[in-house]
Amino acid sequence: MADRNPVAKLRSDSPETRLVKKGKWETLFDGKTLAGWHTYLKMGQPVSDKWTVDDGAIHLTSGGAGDLVTDKAYGDFELEMEWKIAEGGNSGIIFHVFEDPKFKATYQTGPEMQVLDNERHPDAKQGRDGNRTAGSLYDLQKPVTPNAAKPAGEWNKARLVISKGKAEQYLNGKKTAEYPTSGPEWDKMVSESKFKGWEGFGKYQSGKIALQDHGNQVWYRNIRIREL
Repeated sequence: MADRNPVAKLRSDSPETRLVKKGKWETLFDGKTLAGWHTYLKMGQPVSDKWTVDDGAIHLTSGGAGDLVTDKAYGDFELEMEWKIAEGGNSGIIFHVFEDPKFKATYQTGPEMQVLDNERHPDAKQGRDGNRTAGSLYDLQKPVTPNAAKPAGEWNKARLVISKGKAEQYLNGKKTAEYPTSGPEWDKMVSESKFKGWEGFGKYQSGKIALQDHGNQVWYRNIRIREL
């Protein structure tokens, strides 16, 4: 007798199931312009000329530009991009940013996947157990796999997956973080970090994606996302 429900027999990781669960990839950077991005709290205004497009990459040439954020907000998603940091540099990929004037910076609401020159920037040795090194969930969790980053001046491939209240971070194919995005475990992580008592930090399950202006040169390219 034929199976009346063949879909039920699909493996959870089969191509058919993945097509059902995942949306289409969307390019967040066309390699030529900053279309789809704006400076935090300055939607509709010109982006600082310190954020440039250089050889197919978004390039922050110097500090004072403000964080760059997507025009669109995202909840559950898979995000991929490549980044390169200058010697001694610091930046970050911040997600679930709630853009509201009462929050003066993206990091007041959004958690951060750290972008850093581990060899030269002092942040790498601050915090606890490497929880401020490249690829980590900044100041919240030590890396699942330490030392995944390439040296300053080399391209790193970052991947961030947020789905059903859980998150995973990868750097150069290695998992660097895994955590819930809400609930008791998340609250405990926040309570033991520099973000303890911050009104809006980590409270939003949807928001903008930001590229941080930390005052140092940084490059981002091949940025794409798909909603889950």
